[in-house]
Formats: sequence, structure tokens, C-alpha cells
Amino acid sequence: MLLQRRRARAGARARYAAERTVNWADGRLPVSEGGGLLRKAFPEHWSFLLGEIALYSFVVLLLTGVWLTLFFEPSMTEVVYNGSYEPLLGVSMSEAYRSTLDISFDVRGGLMIRQVHHWASLVFLSAIGVHLLRVFFTGAFRRPREVNWLIGVTLFALALAEGFAGYSLPDDLLSGTGLRIAQGIMLSIPVVGTYISMFVFGGQYPGHDIVPRLYSLHILLLPGLLLALVTLHLILVFYLKHTQWAGRGRTNRNAVGKPLFPQFMTNSTGLFFMVFGVLAVLAAVAQINPVWAYGPYRPDIVSTGSQPDWYVGFLEGSLRLMPPFETAVAGHTVMWNVLVPAVLLPAALFAVLYAYPFFERWVTGDHEEHHLCDRPRDKPVRTGLGVAAIWFYGVLLLAGGNDILAHTFHISLNLLTWMFRISLVVAPPLAFAATKRICLALQERDRERLTEGEETGDVRQTLAGGYAESHGPLDPEERHVLRARREPEPLAPSGEEDAAPHVGRLRATLSEWYYGDRVDVEETGREPEHQREQPAPEAVPAASDPEAYSGEPEREAYSGEPER
Repeated sequence: MLLQRRRARAGARARYAAERTVNWADGRLPVSEGGGLLRKAFPEHWSFLLGEIALYSFVVLLLTGVWLTLFFEPSMTEVVYNGSYEPLLGVSMSEAYRSTLDISFDVRGGLMIRQVHHWASLVFLSAIGVHLLRVFFTGAFRRPREVNWLIGVTLFALALAEGFAGYSLPDDLLSGTGLRIAQGIMLSIPVVGTYISMFVFGGQYPGHDIVPRLYSLHILLLPGLLLALVTLHLILVFYLKHTQWAGRGRTNRNAVGKPLFPQFMTNSTGLFFMVFGVLAVLAAVAQINPVWAYGPYRPDIVSTGSQPDWYVGFLEGSLRLMPPFETAVAGHTVMWNVLVPAVLLPAALFAVLYAYPFFERWVTGDHEEHHLCDRPRDKPVRTGLGVAAIWFYGVLLLAGGNDILAHTFHISLNLLTWMFRISLVVAPPLAFAATKRICLALQERDRERLTEGEETGDVRQTLAGGYAESHGPLDPEERHVLRARREPEPLAPSGEEDAAPHVGRLRATLSEWYYGDRVDVEETGREPEHQREQPAPEAVPAASDPEAYSGEPEREAYSGEPER
């Protein structure tokens, strides 16, 4: 009896202490408000994991980068190597290169961490690029997410700069060749190019300041900007709610999925460990950036067959494809063969990425909010433009290794270069036209399935002696997805644009080009009995998962089976 009273008093004291702690924290922090965030619904689809892969690769980069800073020496002071790698004994090199060799051969686990860091950077940039493609093809950049699109493009640009800075830090022959190309790009800028080069390198190339300056950018400024933008990006995802694919019970007013805590957090934590594990396996079995094989950088030596990481490979290709062309103006020589492919082309590409959401909204006149993802086939022009851009980038990327391809396949380098030049002009328009026709054909197929039903594969003979294939009912969920597409009519010139009739006509022409070719999915004729859509259940989410969760503005509650 006495023991029970003691337990009861101890329990009461614990409850009292917990209540006081919560009240104290709630008076100073948004504790009670945070409970609603923990119940926020996150839709589930494999394509939504691309952003998480990028996030967790960035986390791995931060962890391994902090470890590497403990051993790396960002100095270009000349020293003589006397470490464990015997082929380079007695060779003069910079302290940056020597410390990289020491990390690889003399620090326990150093080579493993170096390779995890390098692989994580490649996966980080790849995940950002593919995530941007997913957002583009599904129309997830439209209102109200234009700002998040701009943040994503900026993150990609900063990640490119961060990767190049880190790639150049070891001061090996391969990275030094890349820095030499970067200096040539700076010099190609008219009038101010020389001053920019002197400022970046701290004097005549290669100078003594480039590695310390790149080190400061790589470990401080650029990671800080990336971390700030990633945080802002996640805040906007929470505030605007996540996009979702069309389906029964999914509208622009709700989000159907699993709550942030505990289901989504559990799955996301598992994904983090999977990403970390895959990166560790890659680092253990796939060698990357073996700087000891290249040797220290010397300005009078160029590495044969040198290739940059994939994310700057398109710049290499554009430089190799541009014909030699220069102009002398007022005593200044403008090197168009460097300025156009390495300065103007990347600037134009990122300008298009930044401007596209606003261009599409202006052309289509669509100012509504969109929280449902488009199927790429439902937007043939947008999908065609995206595929054409991928082909354009792919040709440039392949052209960056034209010497390796010519040597491997025994093809004339000049012939291969001209093939890439022609492909750069011809392949994107052909890819656009083919993609658009494929999307329209898929739309036609969707309309046939709505009107005739799903093919069963059973063939029967008709009374007239012919043969016909029977059709079965279409799955209600898929039927709802097919009928969810509603395409607006192309815009017509309005009287409001009389002050600028040319702009109005241009907008109407572009709108007709964007929306003119389409296949409406509305059924024609009487709907077959087996195809009539049954009324949706009262529960908001129509997903088969009993843990499906709907986060509506008015209320956020579970549907389906109650949580046990």
C-alpha cells in the first residue's frame, strides 16, 4: 500500500514537472502551434523523392566536408613531397596538393571520406537537375510556386559554382587545366576580362591566391548560401503545401498523403540512410578523382584526354563546337569562339530557366493556383520544349568528350565535331516535333480508353463473320485521372491590347501554338454501362492505403480506418 502511494506521488510530481516544462516552453517557443505542422500531409510518389535525395546528399556533403577541412591545407606554397606515395617522392608541389595526397594515403579513412564527398557532390547536382526536370514537366512551377522555382534554379547555379570550386582545390594537373580554361573564359569578356582575371587570381596566372580564395568560397560563402536557400525552399514547401498527382479525393484545396509525424519522418529517415549507404558503397568500390595519377599542376603541361565532372561538361562541349571566330573593335579583340559558348550561352540558358514560368503564364493567360501535377502528355508543347532542351544539353555533353570518342571508336575528330555541330542545330527541333506527336498520340489513346474501355485481349466472332476485341471497365481511379484534364481555349487578341497590337497578336499566336494541337478527352456518344463512373466514396482520399491522410485548409483529419 505504501509503495503504491509513493508511486502515485512520484507520477503526480512527474506530470506536474512535465506540465510546467511544456507551459514554460510554450510561452517562449511555438510548441503548441508546432503540433499542427507535425500532422501536415505529404503526398507519396517516387518522383517526390528526388528533392529528398538532393537534400540528404547535401547533408552528407556538409558532414564529410567538415571532416576534410581538418586536414586540408589551402596554400599554394611550393614544398617537396616526402609522404607515403613513392612515385611522387621528391617532386615539387603546392601544399594543397600535398595535403590532398596525405589525406588519401596517410590519414586513416581519408581516401574513403574524400570519395564519399566527391560522389555526394555528383549525386547532389544530379538530384537537383532531375528534380528541376520533374517540376518542369509536371507544371509544379506555376502559381503559387514561382518563387520556389526561382530558388531551385538559383540552388542549381550555386551548386555548379560550389562543385567547380571544390573540384579545383587539390591543385592537381586535371583541376589546374580546368582553372586555366576558366581564366581563358574570363579573358574573353570584352574590356573588363583582364581586370576580372587579375582580381580572381590575385595577379598573373596562376598566382598564389586562387586556392585560398576558392577554399573560402567552398567552405564558407557558397555553403552558407546553399543552406539558407534550402531552408527557405523547405519553408515554402510547408507553407504552400506539396503538389500531388490527380486522383479521386485530390483537389487544389487539400493534400492527400501521410502525416509528417511519424509516417513521413520514418520513411524519410530510412531514405537518408539509404542515400548515405549507396554513397559509401560507391566510394568503396568505384574510384573517382585519383589526383595522385595526374600529378601536381604545372602551367606548361596539359593532361591528355582531360574531362571535367559532368555538370560542367556542356561548357567543354560548347567550347569545342564553336568555330574559330574573332573580331577586332577599337583595338580590342573579341574572341567570339570563347565568349559565345562559355559566357553568353550559359547566361542565356539560366535566363530562360528563370523566365519560363512567367513566359508560360503570359502566353496561356493562366493565373489560377495549381496544386495538382500535370501529366507530361497533357502539355505536349511544354514537354516538347523540355525534351528538346535535354537533347541540346546531351549533344554538348557528348561533344565535351569528342577526342575520347574519336580515339575509342576510331572516328575522325573533325568528322565527329561536324556531326555534333549539325546535331546541335537539327536534333532539338526534331526531338520537339517527335515528342509533341507522341504526347498527342497518347492523348488520343486516353480518349479511346475512356470511350471504349480497357482491352481485355479476348477476341470474339461477330454475326457478320468478323472479329472484334472485347473491352472491360476502366479502373475508376485511372478513369478519374484521365477525365481530370481540362485544357483552356487559346487566347484571342483583346481590345485591351490596342495600344500594342503587335504584342497582342504575338501573344495570341503563341497561345494558339501552345494550346492549338490537343485531343479533348470528353466522351462522345452514349457512355457504355460498364464505363459509367460510380460515385466517389464519402472519404476524401481515394487511395487504397488506409493510412492516407488529407490535409485540408478547413480541417486536417484522417480518412479511412482510424489510427490505432
